Amino acid sequence: MPAPTKGARLGGSAAHQRLILSNLATQLFEHGRIVTTEAKAKRLRPLAEKLITKAKRGDIHARRLVLTTVRDKGVVHTLFTEIAPGLADREGGYTRITKVGPRKGDNAPMAVIELVTESVEESWKANAKGVAPAKKAPAKKAVAKSAPAASTAAAAAPAASTAAAAAPAASTAAAAAPSAEAAPAAAAAPTAESQPAETSPAEKLVEETSEVDDATAEQEQPSDDSSDEEAATVSEPDATEETEEKA
Repeated sequence: MPAPTKGARLGGSAAHQRLILSNLATQLFEHGRIVTTEAKAKRLRPLAEKLITKAKRGDIHARRLVLTTVRDKGVVHTLFTEIAPGLADREGGYTRITKVGPRKGDNAPMAVIELVTESVEESWKANAKGVAPAKKAPAKKAVAKSAPAASTAAAAAPAASTAAAAAPAASTAAAAAPSAEAAPAAAAAPTAESQPAETSPAEKLVEETSEVDDATAEQEQPSDDSSDEEAATVSEPDATEETEEKA
């Protein structure tokens, strides 16, 4: 007598449990994957793998044994002609269970049970890719630590080159600054020398006063003609006096 499964029974009786598992296996082989509770998925997994192992034999006796569990002949035909040949290179592990979280309403834990369709080599490559990054994680961390330093150095290099390029420009500007300052001074010097200094109002008043005094002096000074006439008039009385004395 087979040992009973552990845990609570599915349904109300053993017959009910067999019907539930039979229906779940039929749906799994028909659709390739189904969503059910974790308890049902764990009970369905060994039954489905046993049916696949019988289907891999391919004889009429195995087909009849499978028909005692899966009553749908179309699904049994699919199992023997499509599913079993695709899993011929595998020696076990035909199904995969993936937890998907609780169900809304009763909060029952749900899971997806599906047939493994990839080959063994593809599974090995997938497992190798999944393990390799964990081993190379320290190296990636080291690279990540060195990357900021490299980026800082790379950022500092352009800054240094910019500063080096700016230094000659600054020196050129400094050299050009005195010449630029000297040029306006030199240009302003001739204009300052060529233009006469402006006289103040007091100096203008003094000059005008002196000009007025000079003009007045010139008017008061007798001319040469008037001096000759005065000399003649002075000499005429003297001549008259001499003639009177002689007479």
